[in-house]
Amino acid sequence: MLSQQVKDYLQANRQRHLEELLPLLRIASVSSQPACQPACRQCAELLAGQLGQLGFDAQLRPWRDHPLVLARRAADRQGAPTVLLYGHYDVQPPEPLELWQSPPFEPVVREGKIFTRGASDDKGQLFAMLKAVEALQACDRPLPNLIVLLEGEEEIGSPDLERFLTGARRELAADYAIICDSAFFAPGLPSLTYGLRGLVYVEIAMRGPAADLHSGTHGGAAPNPLNAMVALLAALQDAQGRVTLPGFYDAVVPLTLQERQAWRKLPFDPQAYAALLGTQPTGGERGVDLLERRWARPTLDFHGIVGGYQGPGAKTVIPAAVSAKVSCRLVANQQAGQVVKSFRQFVAAHTPPGIRSEIQVLSESLPVLVPLDSPAMAAAAGALYEAFGRKAVFVREGASVPISELFQRILGIQPVLMGFGLPDDNLHSPNEKLELEQYYGGIVAVAAVLSNLAGKDSLAGKRG
Repeated sequence: MLSQQVKDYLQANRQRHLEELLPLLRIASVSSQPACQPACRQCAELLAGQLGQLGFDAQLRPWRDHPLVLARRAADRQGAPTVLLYGHYDVQPPEPLELWQSPPFEPVVREGKIFTRGASDDKGQLFAMLKAVEALQACDRPLPNLIVLLEGEEEIGSPDLERFLTGARRELAADYAIICDSAFFAPGLPSLTYGLRGLVYVEIAMRGPAADLHSGTHGGAAPNPLNAMVALLAALQDAQGRVTLPGFYDAVVPLTLQERQAWRKLPFDPQAYAALLGTQPTGGERGVDLLERRWARPTLDFHGIVGGYQGPGAKTVIPAAVSAKVSCRLVANQQAGQVVKSFRQFVAAHTPPGIRSEIQVLSESLPVLVPLDSPAMAAAAGALYEAFGRKAVFVREGASVPISELFQRILGIQPVLMGFGLPDDNLHSPNEKLELEQYYGGIVAVAAVLSNLAGKDSLAGKRG
């Protein structure tokens, strides 16, 4: 548990901890926009400087277009465990700008919330980790060995991060990993995320004639790649909402009875969720519970199709080429490589004569399922209770956090996703916000989990 001294320190420094967050939020570190590359580097330099002030050996590691921040701080106690803290400093583009109530990179506090791009995803949560370390250090409380890894390309899928982690495996060796980049299931209900879906994202291209053709002159003779593409896409799901890729469900792990029972106790209102969507949540597999469809079942969705005439009015052409973007969310034990192989088989089987097809893989990440009975989970649950005064629930998440799976597979660490955003934080949307009480509580929670883990012994010897 946190000492009263640490709690008093955090309470007394709330305003300063908010003011020190603002310069970070003002930096337009949009990783997907080349014009923002200098801003991304500025953001990394600011964070490295903050870590240096906390006694870390902090370095910028050049990596693709945006540097990684890698920092280390040794514990005072020999045999203390090592904790790896992860966050990302890059943010989503702010567009459409006209929907923001205030400029996206000019943080504004209204009604106990701070509004700006990156407030919740992930700068506010990332900065809370640094302030937690500051508090324990200022109060002369024990800390574990700490490694901090901050990246600047999470919002574009962390390309090549696997290669960095593989090459830095020794440098990043740790007993525990804490990721603050998630949210409570509901306001007032602290949550630990133990399951994440993976992702396969592909672009399918089809070509027919050498150029667009007059559909009157050549219709009925020339093969139409747009017709072929629509038929292929329609065949990817059956009438019950199930994906028809070969072997798609073979490796899916069903929910346990304990999970089903725990999820039924969550304060989930399907009608409120429908209101949030603006439509009834009828997607996915028929007859499957809504939370299960969102968290524990694989999916397939179309994201865009391009081909033929797109302008106003009529233009009767048979297009020469079309393309479509399709993704699958994967659940525990499904392998991205096998799903890609199934895509290739399916597209080949559904490409009619006279049409040429190909697939480009745009993104792959594996699903994550974390054991609930680990020491880190227990330490995190206790920390959330201490910070927010309510017992944490264990939830899954339908999205992907690729770094979690990489920590598991490459570093051999079971990650703990201990975020403190809220479901209505407008991530990736206009008017992103972070509740100030969630920010302050997040600092307490991270300080508490680090304090809880500092007293444990390193697992390195046990791993052999």
